[in-house]
Amino acid sequence: ILRMFTLRKLSLPRFTRAFSAARKPLTVEETAIIKATVPILETGGEVLTKHFYGIMLKEHPVVLPYFNKAHQESGQQPRALANAVLMYAKNIEKMQNLGPLVNQIIHKHVSLDIKPEHYQVVGSCLLRAIREVLGPEVANDAVISAWASAYGQLADILIGLEAGLIDEKAKAAGGWKSGREFIVKEKIGESSVITSFVLEAADSKPVVAHQAGQYLGLHLTVNGDEVRRNYSISDVTNGNTYRISVKRESGGVVSNHLHDNVMVGDKLELYPPSGEFTLQAAASTIKPLVFLTAGVGITPAMAMLQESLRNESTAQREVRFIHCVRSKEEQAFYDTVSDLAAKHSNLQQYNCYSKEQGRLNEEKLAEWLPADRDAEVFLLGTQAFMVDMRKALLNLGVPATQLHWEFFGPAASLDV
Repeated sequence: ILRMFTLRKLSLPRFTRAFSAARKPLTVEETAIIKATVPILETGGEVLTKHFYGIMLKEHPVVLPYFNKAHQESGQQPRALANAVLMYAKNIEKMQNLGPLVNQIIHKHVSLDIKPEHYQVVGSCLLRAIREVLGPEVANDAVISAWASAYGQLADILIGLEAGLIDEKAKAAGGWKSGREFIVKEKIGESSVITSFVLEAADSKPVVAHQAGQYLGLHLTVNGDEVRRNYSISDVTNGNTYRISVKRESGGVVSNHLHDNVMVGDKLELYPPSGEFTLQAAASTIKPLVFLTAGVGITPAMAMLQESLRNESTAQREVRFIHCVRSKEEQAFYDTVSDLAAKHSNLQQYNCYSKEQGRLNEEKLAEWLPADRDAEVFLLGTQAFMVDMRKALLNLGVPATQLHWEFFGPAASLDV
């Protein structure tokens, strides 16, 4: 499925109300059919979702701007959708278990300005893919009818929650609905591969406050093609501007366009700040805070670091800022973090340069963590980096409930 802004996590009561307000609940027979398809989804879900995307992206070009072609080619997007469909089927009688997944989906959807009519496209293509992949004997009329009801129920829930959150954000000070025109106020080279763009509303009016860790949706036209992307906000909220910091990716259509063609004074269309990966994910505001990042994963961590240091309730907590990057030439925000460390005795900065030192290993990480390991850790980087670091953190005794992470792109698993 295709993340939304919110000033708080989606609460279970709120989700439960949305569920109860949706269309008529599934019948006993429909529920039994959905549950019976779980084994098929566990073994062949990715085949199904790849076929689904093949149908939808070929026959419904209206949805093309919402998808990153690289994520399709790598298999990340079909894999993420297969997992979402499987989780829905597994929890068809325990919808409250889907709160975190639903939260991620609605944040992403609103950040890209997904419309209710897009659900109709997704639904019709998903049902067709089920029939074509499983065959008419397995995916008979009863199975298709059950999945149509199940999908309709989920779509009603998501559409309702998204509409409420869109309205809530639009009514906030400096808020807006759908796209808003911004002007590039500054373009700053942060490293050999990362460039920052400071964005100011074209109408010169205030902009809605964001939580550190959130991202913006961008709507652009590149080489005649409409595209939409998310980029993390890399600075704390100030009410007037946003800053995004973009890594130039090899073959990246949008990142290279931003680096090469977007200049100071150019206009960009933005959607309101979105995302649930914020400092509020940590249960404690007292325990030491560790940011463990790699490459461009540093961008949301910069906003989170600065927010933590300037907030009176958290300003004195111990902070370890650990950043891994191939070389100092590719490292963004080195001077900024160093200056903050010089001003705040509770902040310690550690850097690992893989070209010189090799990748960060468990032994070195152990030296940089608080001795008792009782810390709230925010982990940001590639999937491979986060898999390795999560394993090392658990081996070193950091509680699993105190590990927090987010993917740049489709959600995946760190249980590898």
